[in-house]
Amino acid sequence: MSTAPDIQPSANGVIGRPQSRIDGPLKVCGRATYTSDVDLPGMLYAVPVCSTVASGRITSLEFAAAEALPGVKLVLHRGNIGRLYRIPGNSFESGYVDEQRPPFEDDVIRYYGQYVACVIAVTFEAASAAAAAIKVGYEVAPHDVSTTLAPDEPPEVASERGDPDGAFASAPVKIDETYVTPVETHNPIELHSTVAQWDGEHYTFYETSQAVSNHRGTLVQMLGVPKENVRVISRYLGSGFGGKLWMWPHSLLAAAATRLTGRPVKLVLSRRMMFQNVGHRPVTQQRMRLAAAQDGKLLSLQHDFLNHAALADDYTEDCGEATPQMYSTANLRVTGGTAKRHVGSPTSMRGPGAVPGLYAVESAMDELAIALKMDPVELRLRNEPSVDESSGLPFSSRHLVECLKTGAERFGWSQRTPEVGSMKRDRLTLGWGVAACSWPGMRFSAEASVDLRADGTARVVCGTQDIGTGTYTILAQLVAEQTGIALDKIEVRLGDTALPLGPISGGSAATASVIPAVMDATRAAIKMVLSRAAAAEGSPFAGAKPEELAFSGARVHRKDEASESGVPFARILEAARMHAASGSASADASADESLKKKWSIHSYGAHFAEVTWEPQTARLRVSRVVTVIDGGKILNPRAARNQVEGAVVMGVGMALFEHTVYDARSGAPVNNNLADYVVATHADTPKLDVSFLDHPDTVFNELGARGIAEIGLAGIAAAITGAVYHATGVRVRKLPVMIEDLLGA
Repeated sequence: MSTAPDIQPSANGVIGRPQSRIDGPLKVCGRATYTSDVDLPGMLYAVPVCSTVASGRITSLEFAAAEALPGVKLVLHRGNIGRLYRIPGNSFESGYVDEQRPPFEDDVIRYYGQYVACVIAVTFEAASAAAAAIKVGYEVAPHDVSTTLAPDEPPEVASERGDPDGAFASAPVKIDETYVTPVETHNPIELHSTVAQWDGEHYTFYETSQAVSNHRGTLVQMLGVPKENVRVISRYLGSGFGGKLWMWPHSLLAAAATRLTGRPVKLVLSRRMMFQNVGHRPVTQQRMRLAAAQDGKLLSLQHDFLNHAALADDYTEDCGEATPQMYSTANLRVTGGTAKRHVGSPTSMRGPGAVPGLYAVESAMDELAIALKMDPVELRLRNEPSVDESSGLPFSSRHLVECLKTGAERFGWSQRTPEVGSMKRDRLTLGWGVAACSWPGMRFSAEASVDLRADGTARVVCGTQDIGTGTYTILAQLVAEQTGIALDKIEVRLGDTALPLGPISGGSAATASVIPAVMDATRAAIKMVLSRAAAAEGSPFAGAKPEELAFSGARVHRKDEASESGVPFARILEAARMHAASGSASADASADESLKKKWSIHSYGAHFAEVTWEPQTARLRVSRVVTVIDGGKILNPRAARNQVEGAVVMGVGMALFEHTVYDARSGAPVNNNLADYVVATHADTPKLDVSFLDHPDTVFNELGARGIAEIGLAGIAAAITGAVYHATGVRVRKLPVMIEDLLGA
């Protein structure tokens, strides 16, 4: 088995080396303040009241008894919430929501758990008791939470080339199968919460948000107030998996409550509400039709997907996002559609679109390999495209073949025997499976400011946020890379709309988005130091030209001399009587749009999974996973490996455990708690081997880094179900794999 490809560090030894998170000590010591930790003087507590029917209309709302209870300050309802607005259209730059309807806009109930009232009291206990005392009358209407989907309207063609129908009909080898993924619910340990404060003119929101700038943009539009009157803060986040990207109606409940009471209000959702009110990955139903020649060359690929959506909102899980550029074929069609159901709005969940989509694509490729009697790795290698055939554009950097070959070597794939149940170890049956994965490279607008301070430290600020993935550390690394200042001497401030505009933490795009802004801001600050070094009286370089000077190792020196010969930059600032040399810069999202007119930009990877199967006890376990990722330059291998390892474990949950079940009688999520909604735990974690190819994609940005947070989840479920088939002979096409599927195998 080979060793991992070397990660080449930068000249300063900061980029490309494993770095501990600079925010780690605060978190392990309990000093990091999360939203629900915020405690303001005079704070009140809000508890929403949720609908107990999935469809119908509110006919009565009795809350006099609740208002009379001790400590209750307000019962918020349609009659007193005040005017709230809808946004004109979703925009990553100015505001985005998945649930378009403001709370209490009308009396129509469209899903179980919809907010119908909200109690505000002096304690959480008092608010909870009062919420339980409210009586709601309903005119109940029929509802539909079924998971068998038919499109509401004819599916739209997302990508097409050649004659896929004709090529399929005449092909010698073909498969036609349907794959289903269930509702999955984001379950970060940190519950969604809002602390809202109004001073009579300005709002301050402490939010569990993956996008503080976008959150503010949405609030501004829906509250109908000037942008300068709203501030959103999210210093630390207990993860979000995409569920905390966009604003949800509880933020508006808190806003109305603080405005009407004149006091700060804290609203923390319950775990049950997490299953009803703040999104989920929707059911997907995907028909895959693949056709190939006897040599394995794809002749036709058709991918038709459906997902369920809320009655009042449009959400498309773009399962075909990766399909058009994944493999070479002259004939392809991808279509997508939705089916409306009485459920809360679906939303982005880690790797939206590509994760369920590649489960179907890669499962179908595995089935095609079996039909061809061909090794599934070899089938993928034979269908490697030279360009993105959906657009004709060249790839900025694509090393999927290397991922497959490296992963096969590390896994020991050459020892695989293809016959079902043919591999044994310790009286267990082994199954081996493989799948490829992909995720688009994306960038959003970003601004940053950097201060090089007279005490020898630095400060970098950006209005993005760290959702637990290591953004604090990455920004410090970017400054350290150019200045040579030690990481522990760099202060990073994030998570506040009072700071320069920051990107969302979604789409695996945050790092790529901030790189140009932070790098340019640092260069601007360095330029100011060099200018003052040449001009300030008392400077050792007084009279020199700034272009003759350099900044490295936290020192200013002449370009033709080593950094050790120079002086600490702090001494220059002291001579110039400056507190700090500052630089600011911005990077516009239009640069990403321009790039994608010339290049196809994606990350790639390969998963190899091993399962063990014990038929006597019907025990199935994922025992080993090898993953190789081509994510461009890896800035911090420790944080990157942590991200992919977490995604793989989440993929074990996707393949074997996770699914939200709705009660057909009431429309309610049944397993709406962490006892009944099963996720992968430490005990379920396989032996993990994650490595990175580390090929910088310098077309994308100067460091060549792309995102890797979501790609680790794409494809892994298909690798696992492929391994399940190899061990048991049972092809599971509807996730998760259930023991009932395997009994008798």
